[in-house]
Amino acid sequence: MSNVSDKSSDQPGDSGLDFIREIVAESAASGNEIVTRFPPEPNGYLHIGHAKAICADFGIAGEFGGVCHLRMDDTNPAGESMEYVEAIKEDVRWLGFDWGDRFHYASDYFERMWELAVRLIELGKAYVCDLSPEEVRELRGTLNEPGRESPYRNRSVEENLDLFNRMRTGEFEDGSRTLRAKIDMASPNLNMRDPVMYRISRKAHYRLGTEWIVYPTYDWAHGLEDSFEGITFSLCDLDFENHRPLYDWFLEQLGVHHPRQIEFARLNLTHTVMSKRKLKELVDSGAVSGWDDPRLPTLRGLRGRGYTPEAIRAFCAKIGLTKVNSLTDAALLEHCLREDLNRRAPRAMAVLDPLKVVVENYPEGQVEELDAVNNPEDPSAGKRKVPFSRTLYIERADFMEEPPKKFFRLAPGREVRLRYAYLATCVDVVKDDAGEVVELRCVIDPESRGGTAPDGRKVKGTIHWVSADAAVDAEVRLYDRLFADERPDTSEGGLASKINPDSLKVLNGCKLEPSLGDADPDISYQFERLGYFKLDSKDSRPGAPVFNRAVPLRDTWAKMQSKK
Repeated sequence: MSNVSDKSSDQPGDSGLDFIREIVAESAASGNEIVTRFPPEPNGYLHIGHAKAICADFGIAGEFGGVCHLRMDDTNPAGESMEYVEAIKEDVRWLGFDWGDRFHYASDYFERMWELAVRLIELGKAYVCDLSPEEVRELRGTLNEPGRESPYRNRSVEENLDLFNRMRTGEFEDGSRTLRAKIDMASPNLNMRDPVMYRISRKAHYRLGTEWIVYPTYDWAHGLEDSFEGITFSLCDLDFENHRPLYDWFLEQLGVHHPRQIEFARLNLTHTVMSKRKLKELVDSGAVSGWDDPRLPTLRGLRGRGYTPEAIRAFCAKIGLTKVNSLTDAALLEHCLREDLNRRAPRAMAVLDPLKVVVENYPEGQVEELDAVNNPEDPSAGKRKVPFSRTLYIERADFMEEPPKKFFRLAPGREVRLRYAYLATCVDVVKDDAGEVVELRCVIDPESRGGTAPDGRKVKGTIHWVSADAAVDAEVRLYDRLFADERPDTSEGGLASKINPDSLKVLNGCKLEPSLGDADPDISYQFERLGYFKLDSKDSRPGAPVFNRAVPLRDTWAKMQSKK
């Protein structure tokens, strides 16, 4: 059973702040400057998990009068590119945050990192090791057994300095030597057992080319980058908790500015995967259309589907920052989007599975412009005109020949309200040779314009419609959860084989009200009774719009909460 992280699980104090904000508030109250950073590696696109970190890093700094840096942690040339750098910057801005002039690359610090590595060698606390990666792992030990020292651990300072310089000048093969910190091979924390600081790699760096052939590891670079930039609080996910002693050790040995590292639980979301490696697997296999596929949890995918930055920020605020790993139900994210769009999304009528209706007592060629409310939650949104004519389209699901007891929509002899228009009664059903219903014949009450009966009679059913003469033809894509399995990455088999077959349904020949012919690609619309939809700016063409459904109207999260 999935559960949602609750800020109260960390037992915040009387202030009501989460555990990180309490620490930062105390520091700010003492007059200390608050400086945080968001340090993604530019080897992929950001996803909803990164959004949680972005909201924490930028949000906390902003709340306490501080600043947040954006830093590309580009210490590993494999897979990094400027394409990802620009995408990251765009996504952070879209989410609503700005770093001003505080943008940095870790690779700009390579020379300073090198000089400090030399200092550590001179202090007798780092050495060049000739063991292969496999041999290093073998001697590292286990949680129950201490590690064994490298035979190269006690080289002299002079020999280590010479070898380290020769590593940089390209004298040795890739992977043949590393620089390791000399700490404690018997430490109960495996990260403290002489960790690797530098490795040799001739893979070209996306910014620096082949200028460097030795690259710092994240454990070595992370704390130094924070120190160089004057970071005061280094906020990380729980995966780095066991690395914190190493973060502290490096900075203490060097005697440089020492930020405080604090860890919080990362976001785990049902019905999807949050690993960049696994997302890349889906993209590379063709199981999804790309990093911006609206089924993916990438910010690009969510944006194309119709998610708003306000909804994502609200979601991150609701899940909060805790020390407890948990699985957050995707229904909460969808709930936050509905709450946001319900307040501001303009309404429109669209028929996704059209059934033709002919209004027999309405004059041929006549068109009325009826008033329709743009957003009942926002009176300032005003009204729009929708055309009404003799021939209409309604949803096929809004008609049944033999309706069950609680079916309040259209049926033979039954009266319903046509949204914003008239009360209409079905008087005949037209079928094709196969017996399928292809057309309804109806009559309206001419005195019920606006949908109100002049004699005050009650009509339970209200359905939407589109004028056939003015309808815009469109393709509509109905997106659902990428995986039917709540935890797809914990069961056996490849991810591509587990994709929910109903995660994408493409509907052609949909009929939209004419106002959607000029839909704004930057906003989402509520198709009345159907859900929230956004124009797909990538695949739409003039006269041939494509709309993506973000979420249906039914709020499963609110329903779950009401049952608690």
